[in-house]
Amino acid sequence: MNGRRFARLRNGPATDDVNPVPDDGMCLNAFLVVRSRDRPGEVLLGQVEPAAPWGPVGGLGPDRIARIGDRWMLPASQLLLLESPDDAARRLARELLGQEIEPLPAPRVLSETYRRAGSTASDPHWDLHYVYEFVGPATAPARGRMWRRLDYRPVRTMAPEEFARGHHDVLALVGLRDP
Repeated sequence: MNGRRFARLRNGPATDDVNPVPDDGMCLNAFLVVRSRDRPGEVLLGQVEPAAPWGPVGGLGPDRIARIGDRWMLPASQLLLLESPDDAARRLARELLGQEIEPLPAPRVLSETYRRAGSTASDPHWDLHYVYEFVGPATAPARGRMWRRLDYRPVRTMAPEEFARGHHDVLALVGLRDP
């Protein structure tokens, strides 16, 4: 049992009952996994519109937008500081899809840690994902101002390189892709 570190986190050095945030950081993320009503193997993915206000809406600056390029991603973002996961899911639906989700499904809560390329941190990066899965309309919603393209895509047959921001990993965690 020695060596256990409980996830009671606070800035500063570790004490007997409190640990600092992991050296490589941690993120609290909300994802909308919208499946096609007619084609259950297809999930709603978008290609970002570079001119859209991704900074305030999704926390993505110009350098991250450039790295995403024309790859596909789920409607997702990190939670706003002190925002509840449910409020984040509603915000994503409203701001990224132009829709309201009612009733809101219960989220799947998933956790993963990994070493990021180039990191020299002693702890890996830690992600907590709140994944909201539901069936959407038969046709994809209008792309809106945030997306260059927004469409249902056959996620099982897509190559990992076609996804941005590790979203293929999230789809694998919920069983829609092979790990």
